[in-house]
Parts: sequence; structure tokens; C-alpha cells
Amino acid sequence: MPQLNPAPWLCYFILVWLILLSLAPSKILSHTNLYEPSSENTKTNNFMWTWPW
Repeated sequence: MPQLNPAPWLCYFILVWLILLSLAPSKILSHTNLYEPSSENTKTNNFMWTWPW
């Protein structure tokens, strides 16, 4: 059974996982904090909605 012989694919499997594990955190972390809110943009609005009916 050739699929049980790890020589042809184990090296490629480990290499691909090392590449993915080294690139993925930088790609994910670049999208986490796209917008840092400042204190001047966070206004509190005390508007009470009144329904017209």
C-alpha cells in the first residue's frame, strides 16, 4: 500500500504546514485592527426615539 509510505509526501506536507503557519498569523493580524477609534469620534448620543403612533 503506497499511501502508508511517508517518504514521498511527508516532507512536502511538513514544508507546506510550516509555510502556512509562518504566513497565516501576519495575514490574520493585519486585518484585526483596521480602525482605531479616537476619543473625539465616540460621542454619546442621548436621543430618545419617540414612535409616531
